Amino acid sequence: MDKVKIGTCWLDGCSGCHMSILDMDESIVDVLSKADIVFGPLVDAQEWPEGVDVAIIEGAVSSQDDLKLAQTARARSKIVVALGDCAVTGNVPSMRNGISRRVLLERIYIEGASERRGVPTVGVPALLKQAEPLQQAIKVDIHVPGCPPKPGAILMVLGELLEGREPDLGSKLRFG
Repeated sequence: MDKVKIGTCWLDGCSGCHMSILDMDESIVDVLSKADIVFGPLVDAQEWPEGVDVAIIEGAVSSQDDLKLAQTARARSKIVVALGDCAVTGNVPSMRNGISRRVLLERIYIEGASERRGVPTVGVPALLKQAEPLQQAIKVDIHVPGCPPKPGAILMVLGELLEGREPDLGSKLRFG
């Protein structure tokens, strides 16, 4: 039997959710006995592959690059999991939503800079007007709240998915 293919990525967030995945410690060995990680920060793949069974996406959608990656992951994956409060609600990245992009970028790159003042245009993804939760950009199948989610919660969700069951999150997970 083929292993389940898992892809992970983080959009606009702190990578804390991926740290929680690593904090599953030796339990990750059990996951990897049934799954292969085919895309993610620690995998050499440069493009989201076709035929991913489970996409685990951390972070809010804040830039054109975030949006493109989220859309590609959705199109090439059977199940999409929004991992963490930034993906589920927009959380900290959405705090910028009350500030125009122009004012935000000038504050950071001109007013806040001591050297090379000026808003960069090369190599920097274009910001979207608003930072938004993942489900506003793509269809999400499972929402796993937490900032970051506890390793045990992630393990429970992965364990259920690896057994072909939809996780019953019920009262097992919470925000914050």
